[in-house]
Amino acid sequence: MTCLAVIIPAAGAGRRMRGRDKLLEQIDGVALLARGVRRAEAVATQVIVTLPEAAAERHACLLGTTATVCEVSDVSEGMAASIRTGMAALRGTCDAAMILPADMPDITTQDMRRMLAQFAAHDGQMICRGHSESGRAGHPVIFPPNCFAALATVTGDQGGRDILRQHAQRVVKVGLPADHAVTDLDTPEAWEKWRQARGKP
Repeated sequence: MTCLAVIIPAAGAGRRMRGRDKLLEQIDGVALLARGVRRAEAVATQVIVTLPEAAAERHACLLGTTATVCEVSDVSEGMAASIRTGMAALRGTCDAAMILPADMPDITTQDMRRMLAQFAAHDGQMICRGHSESGRAGHPVIFPPNCFAALATVTGDQGGRDILRQHAQRVVKVGLPADHAVTDLDTPEAWEKWRQARGKP
């Protein structure tokens, strides 16, 4: 069985939400952030969540989960700061690290299992990236151990995209249902549209 660490970057300010915290938006009575963590717990050996300093409400919504919570001091840098912080928190020897952005409500535990199965099918040596049914590249992304050093030193707001470009020949496209791999909710309008399509408030 693959030892999987799931890193959930959740340190962004979400300024496009105009005062609302998208990661605390409720879905079936559960905050988006906690919902993603619980889904990841079903497949991961370790779940690591990166938060900004003094994010009391985000901390509170994770009570009762097994997530390792790490504060990010340089949040203005963007995704890379969260990835570096998450990689530094890895415990023991892991066979794989999955990057799963916190604002993607459609990613299910089954999607993660499908990603992990493809990773195992390629002997844990390839980078597996989630794609939509129409072929758009998205998330999650699973990296093998020989990418860990690069992930631990990424800079800027591009996250692991530079690594994906450098190793394009090693990237395996994993198809996920509908738009699961590309749906993120960054504005109140996006949330409203998503909820209407879902048929639930």
